[in-house]
Amino acid sequence: MTSPRLFGTPLSPSAIKVMLLGSGELGKETIIALQRLGVETIAVDRYPNAPGHQVAHRAHVIDMLDGAALSALIALEKPDLVVPEIEAIATETLLALEEAGKITCIPTARAAMLTMNREGIRRLAAEKLGLPTSPYRFASSLEELEQACATVGFPCVVKPVMSSSGKGQSKLDSAADVAAAWEAAASGGRVDAGRVIAEGFVDFDYEITLLTVRSVGADGQVETSFCEPIGHKQVQGDYVESWQPQQMSSAALARARDIADKVTTDLGGCGVFGVELFVKGDMVWFSEVSPRPHDTGMVTMVSQVQSEFELHAKAVLGLPVDASLRAPGASAVIYGQIDAAGIAFDGVADALRVPGVDLRLFGKPESFARRRMGVALATAEDVETARRRALEAASRVKPVSR
Repeated sequence: MTSPRLFGTPLSPSAIKVMLLGSGELGKETIIALQRLGVETIAVDRYPNAPGHQVAHRAHVIDMLDGAALSALIALEKPDLVVPEIEAIATETLLALEEAGKITCIPTARAAMLTMNREGIRRLAAEKLGLPTSPYRFASSLEELEQACATVGFPCVVKPVMSSSGKGQSKLDSAADVAAAWEAAASGGRVDAGRVIAEGFVDFDYEITLLTVRSVGADGQVETSFCEPIGHKQVQGDYVESWQPQQMSSAALARARDIADKVTTDLGGCGVFGVELFVKGDMVWFSEVSPRPHDTGMVTMVSQVQSEFELHAKAVLGLPVDASLRAPGASAVIYGQIDAAGIAFDGVADALRVPGVDLRLFGKPESFARRRMGVALATAEDVETARRRALEAASRVKPVSR
């Protein structure tokens, strides 16, 4: 995308049409950002009344792993851009449609395919690009996993090659944990690929998400810009807090940007990439990359001049971006805490009385104890104060059944 495009009117022949594949909280915010630019939006997800469904011009419910159903929907809607927002998509179908010139996939269908599968992106990063990573092995059976874990050593982490947000992930302290980890991976992966990755531990001080933006510059060429690094805390493989900026040495920041630039340049296309990295002192290791806005990046809704969602929307449309920081900020997850449909939230007013705080309640139709149902956002003069404010606000929101 190198030439300026005309911006039309939604629901008219002049409209730019963008289809989101996956319409959770990240998709919802991306849809809102697109609509502010007059884009016609189509939200697709595997369950009805997903957060993005509630704000899009049109909504569809399909099994996005069904290539025929996905292809038929794309043929029906004829979107100008197809934007994957989750991993569990028939990426082979997207690749075939892109190669046939029938779609423009964001950032590319190849990027969606490689990053859906941890094996694809790990081999790209470590074996093709030569980036530093944790030790790893892949396994397709319990016996292979036992050997893989013995090779990378204990403690280690086992993950399905296809999953997200910590689903199916286990920390293993000894060989006695391997069988349970194999079962957890099989049941927790979004796609049962029958294959897992065993990763040895890296002795790191902290981990970051480096939001990396590929956009079209004034000269019509793609250029790369970086948001300030985002620190985050994970529990059971899922993020519970994030903050920006994460302080790090100038050498580590330079290495992080170099790694992020190399992997996103290889993936190609335009948009936001969430590059996850481990950091110890001046050393940096590549972990994973998502070719879309990242859950830890929700903090940017208050901390940046343009949130990651605005950056993504502008970048994929060929527009200039501004990745600069506005103020130190933090986010804290609000979990469902109960298993029920159509829950309500008490304490919202109390949460918003915390200085510098805002909330996002995602509108997910069904709650689970560990399902992310909202997020508290906070700004302050420094990161630590922002973190305390976000955690305090999140603790005041109480999910209740109706």
